[in-house]
Amino acid sequence: MTDPAMDTATDTPDTTTDTTGGTAVDAGALRERALATLVTARDRTTLLTSCVDGPDLTSQVSPLMSPLVWDLAHIGNQEEQWLLRAVAGQEAIRPEIDSLYDAFEHPRAERPKLPLLSPAEARRYAADVRGRALDVLESTAFHGTRLTQAGFAFGMIAQHEQQHDETMLITHQLRRGPQALTAPDPDPVPLFTGPAEVLVPGGPFTMGTSTEPWALDNERPAHRREVAPFYIDTTPVTNGAYQAFIDDGGYDDSRWWTPEGWDHIRRHSVTAPLFWRRDGGQWLRRRFGVTEVVPTDEPVVHVCWYEADAWARWAGRRLPTEAEWEKAARYDPAGDRSARYPWGDADPGPDHANLGQRHLRPAPAGSYPAGESPLGVRQLIGDVWEWTSSDFAPYPGFRAFPYKEYSEVFFGPEYKVLRGGSFAVDAVACRGTFRNWDYPIRRQIFSGFRTARTPEAF
Repeated sequence: MTDPAMDTATDTPDTTTDTTGGTAVDAGALRERALATLVTARDRTTLLTSCVDGPDLTSQVSPLMSPLVWDLAHIGNQEEQWLLRAVAGQEAIRPEIDSLYDAFEHPRAERPKLPLLSPAEARRYAADVRGRALDVLESTAFHGTRLTQAGFAFGMIAQHEQQHDETMLITHQLRRGPQALTAPDPDPVPLFTGPAEVLVPGGPFTMGTSTEPWALDNERPAHRREVAPFYIDTTPVTNGAYQAFIDDGGYDDSRWWTPEGWDHIRRHSVTAPLFWRRDGGQWLRRRFGVTEVVPTDEPVVHVCWYEADAWARWAGRRLPTEAEWEKAARYDPAGDRSARYPWGDADPGPDHANLGQRHLRPAPAGSYPAGESPLGVRQLIGDVWEWTSSDFAPYPGFRAFPYKEYSEVFFGPEYKVLRGGSFAVDAVACRGTFRNWDYPIRRQIFSGFRTARTPEAF
């Protein structure tokens, strides 16, 4: 952790000067943005931890997930460590609980056995930390150190809370019992009849970022990457398309699976996406406590990397590399540049993408035409995380910041990269450069995929 003495908060006018680069910083605008993202995250945390009570807060629904009450106190503890201690140099409020909420010290399967704060105590602790953090926000100078530059620490904490909100939403999906969360469905759209795939031109493009102020260390630095021409699906693969793979015996044919994938699905009797079951001639799924017919026009969700890879092989295609995915999402051939998002540099709006738990399901394939890329690829942001073929690895020139446990310890072939976000991701934690990663066996996450192919001439 950064030395707290390096980041003591001081009074600052609304406009300050960045002493490291000489750039004027609109501190007032930064404060407003940080406040809005912190409040949005806390409102969502409150919803996710107040719609259930008792055992639903303190018990563990799966060894893969923490009790909701652990996530709640962990959110507060991270905020205390980074905003109160590292930025403001304050003394620890409750140093004795640091180890309880250290994600690296205690695996998820062990957390229910720890002497955790009760729901009431966790709420009081998180609220106390938040009140103090907002005071720190009011007085922090957004220059002078890397942690405070452009409000990075506040953006990091808002992203951290939203990431745990997504984790808690996964816990809600895994829990048994009656429906606890509701949200309106996405707007219906006509059946998508556009081209099935789009050609992405070959050549170099800028991958990653060195300028996005709240980008995390694994998104940095910006660098040139050469990509050969390739075709990519216009929309994510749908439930209907995935059912065709099941109906064709895809789960019973080793030709489509890597050896590791074939071993995994046989040992665990995987025969369909998680939460699906067949009822006579139709497929049903359980979604946040409700059983419903699987909608054929939605992007498939809750599939692991092995399933996505097998479907692609069955279809005569492949998963895109991470670089291919990012070029399809960010490259604007008209200006030969990489934009922040497929639609340009503007922050996401409700017409661009399905984000922020606004809906509790993916939108139908072909939705959000305002969010398509200049090449015509849709739904690259939101709806479902998209598996890529790439292992999680550092970019050239990577430097861990502000702690190596965020990214560096996960680099390697054990993890596959996912891109694009899901309906459960907030805009603050989702952009064209944002990188997610997980084990190739993971299915409880809101993961889907789209495929690619190399033109025959190449």
